[in-house]
Amino acid sequence: MVMNDSQYHQLVDNAFEKIETTTDSDDFDIECDVNGGVLTLEFENRSKMVINKQEPLHQLWLATKFGGFHFEWHEDQGLWICNRSGVEFWSFLTESITKQSGEQLSF
Repeated sequence: MVMNDSQYHQLVDNAFEKIETTTDSDDFDIECDVNGGVLTLEFENRSKMVINKQEPLHQLWLATKFGGFHFEWHEDQGLWICNRSGVEFWSFLTESITKQSGEQLSF
């Protein structure tokens, strides 16, 4: 089944909400800002990560200080999967945040 734009936006909105809720804890020194289709995380060390919608491709893109990664929704698995490495989004994001900021989050 091909995903329509409405389904895509709902999936990304749910992902953004999960990130905002997790980083909003007093346990973490992470600033989370959503502006349109872009979510920016800024860490105590002033480095940033950017997660943004790529609506034409129905992808979720993650930019870190060590590279850019593109994730596609796999309905059969119910997961966002990197189209290069095959890694799952939430585990990759968790590892990337730890690598870039030292913060130990769990989504």
